[in-house]
Amino acid sequence: MTNNHTKNTDKKLWGGRFAEATDGLVELFNASVGFDQRLYEQDIRGSLAHVAMLGKQGILTAEEVGQISDGLNSVLADIRAGNFEWRLDREDVHMNVEAALRDRIGPVAGKLHTARSRNDQVAVDFRLFTKEAALDLAGKTRELRRVMLAEAEKHLQDEVLLPGYTHLQVAQPILLSHWFMAYVAMLERDEGRLRDAAARMDESPLGSSALAGTPWPLDRHMTAEALGFARPTANSLDGVGSRDFALEFLSACAILAAHLSRLSEELILYSTFEFGFLTLPDSHTTGSSIMPQKKNPDVSELSRGKAGRVFGNLMGLLTVVKGTPLAYNKDLQEDKEGVFDSYDTLSIVLRLYAEMMPKTVWHADVTKAAAARGYSTATDVADFLARGGVPFREAHEVVGGLVGLASRSGRQLWELADAELQGAHPLLNAQVAQALTVEESVRSRQSYGGTAPERVREAIRNARQALEN
Repeated sequence: MTNNHTKNTDKKLWGGRFAEATDGLVELFNASVGFDQRLYEQDIRGSLAHVAMLGKQGILTAEEVGQISDGLNSVLADIRAGNFEWRLDREDVHMNVEAALRDRIGPVAGKLHTARSRNDQVAVDFRLFTKEAALDLAGKTRELRRVMLAEAEKHLQDEVLLPGYTHLQVAQPILLSHWFMAYVAMLERDEGRLRDAAARMDESPLGSSALAGTPWPLDRHMTAEALGFARPTANSLDGVGSRDFALEFLSACAILAAHLSRLSEELILYSTFEFGFLTLPDSHTTGSSIMPQKKNPDVSELSRGKAGRVFGNLMGLLTVVKGTPLAYNKDLQEDKEGVFDSYDTLSIVLRLYAEMMPKTVWHADVTKAAAARGYSTATDVADFLARGGVPFREAHEVVGGLVGLASRSGRQLWELADAELQGAHPLLNAQVAQALTVEESVRSRQSYGGTAPERVREAIRNARQALEN
């Protein structure tokens, strides 16, 4: 790729109005081919659909359509084979392809741009890419859902326990499978957001031309169908000037990244010596250059960190579009890199987690012991009193006093003596306290969506059915 700051004297495809060559630094600043060449497949597909429609409408002859189509397919073959020179002086993917076409087939190449502007050309290319990216990420999100569901099923067999937290303090015991199913639910919504975004952007801007439509007798429904869109955009200004489809994609990406970051944070915590709940696989961790004992959760840390990039991409594009008047402005050249980056980032994070989770080893004895710490069954004691007719607020105060008594003496609730328990309330005794185990606490959570084994099995059945639809 040419990358100097000298003035380029080659004739621009748009250069008829200009008497002076573009300054080299302006050319460098203005060019987007360094990143938008990624859209070459979409660009050539759009051009092939456009030229076929021009032929059908009698705007071009069959011979011209054949020449242009053959030339475009030749350019496409060379790009795929790595035999194409991307030139900075040709600015972007669109001008590079069109200029290369002109070099191959001569002046007839200029007829390709009949009834078309770079404005609707870039809009259709970018919509195609973003729609395909949304559907691809939806598929990868579904695969991670499938993996997390399989993990939930696996750990439900032994009813592996895990402490549930609020404020990162032990709150109540839950099933490890219930924890997995929480992420299954999040990922289901993430997939839905991506598919919803793809459905909303399923409109073709091609034929909007620069901003006002065109006097040529186009068949926009034909090109929309050829490119796999549900319909053409209804307004030419909106078609070339709006990027809310990219914003919606980036928003769905940001929420997905937030969920993956939360998962990452928990895995990082749970893999520490202090927690010891799990061991991450060697294949997805790294070591230290100086401390031989270290095993670092780099995949999870990077996934957590890269969420910041994905959030930034959304905020960046929101800031770009917030002050742009209709229709197209050069500012919109800044719409692509963030979309490319978010797509690439989440593609690899989703794949890594789908690989890593089945290889992660959970230590059931450690998680069970942790689930019993921190007076995690205190609410169950309060519920016992409430079932005996004690107002819950009174029961809450009684049990809070018992927790204070137990904590001051370094004991658990079930280690308190009969006299201490009955002194707090006549309905309590050591036998009652000992019966309120973490296993019994989990089994008692029978409300819909709760952590009881029957409810988790129900959730797994529903999630499995949703995956099959």
